[in-house]
Amino acid sequence: MAEHAVEARGLIRTFDDGTGIRGVDLAVTPGEVHALVGLNGAGKSTLMRLVLGMLAPTAGTVTIAGRGFEQTDWSRVGHLVEYPLAYRELTCRQNLVLGARLHGVMAEEIVRMVDATIAELGLSQYADRRTGKLSLGNRQRLGLASALQHNPGLIVLDEPTNTLDPAGVILLREALLRRADVGAGILVSSHHLDEVARIAQRISVLNAGRIIGTLDPRGVDLERSFFELVRRDDVAA
Repeated sequence: MAEHAVEARGLIRTFDDGTGIRGVDLAVTPGEVHALVGLNGAGKSTLMRLVLGMLAPTAGTVTIAGRGFEQTDWSRVGHLVEYPLAYRELTCRQNLVLGARLHGVMAEEIVRMVDATIAELGLSQYADRRTGKLSLGNRQRLGLASALQHNPGLIVLDEPTNTLDPAGVILLREALLRRADVGAGILVSSHHLDEVARIAQRISVLNAGRIIGTLDPRGVDLERSFFELVRRDDVAA
């Protein structure tokens, strides 16, 4: 097993408006939930896109399970960044079957896997409903199901609790912990410090495109600690 599920070194990518990522080092080990927190515009989504090869860095490197992008086994990666992608005219089940095929799941395993994930994320009553008819929260559950169903070794989720109701948040939390317990490395961004503290072993704080410190998931008053880190960084800038 590789030392890191994903490792980024010296990542830089800036945009014309001055935002971007500036020299970020980041690693997630197998079996670890590593949370990334920051204010809007801090660069969380950009960093996740760089980690997944959706954006090319100006400088720096990313390896997944010890391999560069060209050698990466992408069937072992699951992600949901910003918006769930699904065909509106297909049902939940049909979208998940298609996703499983694209991830190289063996044909004889697809039905079992899809059924298990539908149950796991509370989609059973919507399984045969067209995706375009779903609420935003259930579309988010579908996107998460597609990212998780093939039991990837690396999971990257950007604000995954957006639009989820409390029941959905709990189902997701349990699903992520189950996968971490069997060795998946998980990188997750969130605005909800209390929620990520329930599952994360590490919490990194991103501000103005840089990692500026960490928070202890077991610490008290995480919000105060977070805002103090950001305030000190802004003053020093």
